[in-house]
Amino acid sequence: MSWAVSLPVRMAAILAVAFVIQTMHYGASIVALVSPSFFFLGLLKALAWFFALQAARESSWSIAPAIATFAAVANARLFRHSSELAAVLGLLVCLLALSPVVGMAPKNARGGPALLVFMAVPLALYSYQAYQAAYFSSTAVSSASHPAEKLIQAAMTRFDRFREGQSRSLAAAATEYQRRYRMEPPPGFEDWYRFAVENNSPVIDDFNIIHTSLAPFLRLSGKDFNRIMQAAYSHPHTDVWLCNFNGAKKETSCNHPSRDFDRNTALLFNSLLQNITTSLPDVSFIVNHLDEPRLLIPPSSQRGGISHFETEDLTSLPTFTTLARYCPGSVSAVSAAQDSGIDTNGLPFITNTTAAMDLCQNPSHAKQHGLFLSPTSFHLIEGLVPVLSTGTLSTMGDIVFPSPAYTVEEGFQYDAAHGMEWEQKRNNLYWAGSTTGGYAAGGSAWKDFHRQRFVALAQGKLGSHYYLQEQQGVVKRVASRFFNRKLYDVDFTRVFMCALRACRDEKDYFHTKSWADKDAALGSRLVFDLDGNGISGRYYKFLASKSAVLKQTLFREWHDDRLVPWVHYIPVSLGMEELPELVLWLTSTELGQARAREIADKGREWFEQAMRPVDRAIYLYRLLLELARVQGPSREASQR
Repeated sequence: MSWAVSLPVRMAAILAVAFVIQTMHYGASIVALVSPSFFFLGLLKALAWFFALQAARESSWSIAPAIATFAAVANARLFRHSSELAAVLGLLVCLLALSPVVGMAPKNARGGPALLVFMAVPLALYSYQAYQAAYFSSTAVSSASHPAEKLIQAAMTRFDRFREGQSRSLAAAATEYQRRYRMEPPPGFEDWYRFAVENNSPVIDDFNIIHTSLAPFLRLSGKDFNRIMQAAYSHPHTDVWLCNFNGAKKETSCNHPSRDFDRNTALLFNSLLQNITTSLPDVSFIVNHLDEPRLLIPPSSQRGGISHFETEDLTSLPTFTTLARYCPGSVSAVSAAQDSGIDTNGLPFITNTTAAMDLCQNPSHAKQHGLFLSPTSFHLIEGLVPVLSTGTLSTMGDIVFPSPAYTVEEGFQYDAAHGMEWEQKRNNLYWAGSTTGGYAAGGSAWKDFHRQRFVALAQGKLGSHYYLQEQQGVVKRVASRFFNRKLYDVDFTRVFMCALRACRDEKDYFHTKSWADKDAALGSRLVFDLDGNGISGRYYKFLASKSAVLKQTLFREWHDDRLVPWVHYIPVSLGMEELPELVLWLTSTELGQARAREIADKGREWFEQAMRPVDRAIYLYRLLLELARVQGPSREASQR
């Protein structure tokens, strides 16, 4: 009996052993096994190896690498690269790889030169993609009837009214405060007003997010407010910091029962408030150092007492039902987003950011964001506990303050030396980042996480998309499988926060790159910004970068009262059905390109006027005044 074993049998045995070891270590690949083309592609690959070996036997083994090179580049993926140059270079590589195959073909084989006909495959793919791109660009809505153009014009008018409506005197500011909040301004308001005016703050009246956050705590007396702060700080499962601000020294110190690093909270307050010369009150406050918001405030009828609160660990568990449990009535599938009177032609262009972020109006959000599906961490505090966080959700009660990332963390700051002028930037949409935003424990639930859905869309992995076309003056929505990958430069740079099998499946599914320069986004005209586990620390860098920011978020932040969507940035819905059309319009039509540049310019200008470090100091100054009043020991509980 011969012990000689043929090469195919040996290869099959090695592959089988490798497959068994991989399956034992990672588990079976969900992405591969559920794909209908999995076994068909395996058969094609086996046939490719077989015929390559046959060709090598009849000619030279040098033919095998040439065949493999041609096979690797002559496929549809080649024409989903994010640049035209990559596609053209791919065609050239195909030709260079195929030419030696023709030259090395066996002399006795007929029709060797006819192998060049295989160039028709990549040429056909390239031509089809080019035709589709030209067709959709030529039929794109380029007139003022595009929904985005209508939204931009309406937002410009709204922003003009916002600026013109700011108070011009202390008396007017005090009167406006009383009108909005039905109470007197806090002690120290006069000094605050002078500080804001001296520093040329364009925003005097619109600090609604502070009042909205603190209003529930007016139902506590000052003593109860302080008592519940101490109780929350001392509780073994709250994991919060207690910070004390010394008004005379303008110094903040933060303490935690078991941690040493407060994630730059004290540094933020110290750096922003140290140059204020007027007297400030002493204030204590609780800070959440986690990315995710913390506080859910029950209605008064369901509260277990003034100082009662509960904690719950929802890490890696579905959270939406819990977070929406106190919605008035039931969660409504009818969104109030379409209250502007603007026809969006069947695509979910955001006409009202407040409504779009409202969990009570958007039950579909439950299956579209990692925080609701499987949060990396989620330690809920339910009760009337004053907690400061960098961002919060529509149904939650965290008191928001500017993220330290925006001010004191070097990696998130804009450096003009690395900036580029609009004409030098690539005409595409850029994003690169990691798979933060949710923990992928197993199965394929990660495909519904917000970051994964965005990257899948931008890498052309979804089926059909919706576009708007204008024919004879009529705008209509059409469905198409066309997707111009060249308009997107989007990749994951790190796959983590996942179990072994899920990590492997994500790496199999997405195109990833090992590294991206931290300033690479500055080279594109459009930059995308979206949530991670919490708010995105890169947002301000993008606003300052002379690029137009496309922003997708569910988190409310301190700046929401002053940034106007469609003027300073372009809002994107969580479902993103409008994104392919929006990017096409902004990059491929004359009007869209002009509007993208205007938004980039206006976003940068307003950032430099209204979101400077001193503007964050003005916000913190006012927040401290409000906190000092709420926790004043002699203040009685409000009955309103």
